[in-house]
Amino acid sequence: VGIGQDITARIAQEQEYIRLIDTANAPIFGVDSEGKVTVWNKCAADVTGYQSDDTMGHHLVSEFITEDFRASVQEVLDRALQGKETANFE
Repeated sequence: VGIGQDITARIAQEQEYIRLIDTANAPIFGVDSEGKVTVWNKCAADVTGYQSDDTMGHHLVSEFITEDFRASVQEVLDRALQGKETANFE
């Protein structure tokens, strides 16, 4: 028994999200539950000097955040993983 499903629309939507993130005029990054980079857009690369290939799969806080901000950035990420928002982080 086999089941088929047309996922053409879903793939098109995912490609549109990727395009929007990559062309955004703000730095956008994503991390997984272990803190490893999964998304790094062009603006993030322009601002930091690290290209997507340099960051993907690497730990964001320990490898790309300066030591003086590591604890506070890690706290924000930990809160986000728990579903808690942090407003006005600077």
